[in-house]
Amino acid sequence: MKRSGKILIITFAVLLVCGYSAHKSGHSLNNKTVSGDLVIFHAGSMSVPMKEITGVFRKINPHVNIMMEAAGSVECARKITELDRPCDVMVSADYTIIDKLLIPKYADWNIKFASNEMAIVYSEKSRRSYEINKDNWYKIMLDNNVLIGRANPNSDPCGYRSVIITKLAEKYYKEKGLADRLLKKNPGNIRPKETDLLALLETGNVDYIFLYRSVAEQHKLKYIILPDEINLKKPELADLYGSVSVEINGKKPGEKITQKGEAMVYGITIPKSSPNKSTALAFVNFLLSKDKGMSIMERLGQPSVIPSGTNSYEKVPAELRVFASKPKI
Repeated sequence: MKRSGKILIITFAVLLVCGYSAHKSGHSLNNKTVSGDLVIFHAGSMSVPMKEITGVFRKINPHVNIMMEAAGSVECARKITELDRPCDVMVSADYTIIDKLLIPKYADWNIKFASNEMAIVYSEKSRRSYEINKDNWYKIMLDNNVLIGRANPNSDPCGYRSVIITKLAEKYYKEKGLADRLLKKNPGNIRPKETDLLALLETGNVDYIFLYRSVAEQHKLKYIILPDEINLKKPELADLYGSVSVEINGKKPGEKITQKGEAMVYGITIPKSSPNKSTALAFVNFLLSKDKGMSIMERLGQPSVIPSGTNSYEKVPAELRVFASKPKI
């Protein structure tokens, strides 16, 4: 065989091996489009998994400069709708926030990807922590010597979910007026997002907080697992969860939205105004892939719900449709 022929064969073999390796690692040889600034607005409860997920994504795509902002999901949406802030990826702790505040004007589609549940979270320093359990938690939280905290319903899904579970608890324990008593207690301990409550708990300024179980596990805190009739974990209890609601601020000043109880499901989208759509698509694909971002999510206590039905399925980008499904009729 001529020398030039051997060189061509060797070159072709090398290219095949490199191409296969690149495919296995989750990116292609030609990844010039996966570069530039990537701005991500995400729910506070996603802080720990997002830090890890973006770290791995950045190693694979070193030409991407990732800038993340954690806030309550409602606040994240308002940065886009009211402040006109540039955003490439929006991750909400409640998929309905994307449906209600971003679609159709600011976003075309929404993919549900993970679940969670509400819990009562505390530390070893918390008053009466030695005796609290799933049956008496609300009685201990109402103790005048005990301080409790929660997130703001108008800025954070954890806030309105806290309101909803107190109303579900009133039904479950048959304690008339329970929700009102819990919600009126320690109003000075209401914070913009759920992760702001962690500092209050760690410093001993509150004893108990309404928080996501995943956040408690990620920060190695103690927590009470609530009955399924209260914790917003089970989609099959949709009718029960939906029997209570709370009003939160809407898209316009003075406007109100009725937020019904619903099983906890996270949503993700790329806003229409995204300055870097190609990189945003690559990142969302990475986050939603079972062996990549979602393996991190599940390890950190936020189970996958992929694929789930979405009303915006036809507008989901073709390369992301594998992570969604058409809604059941």
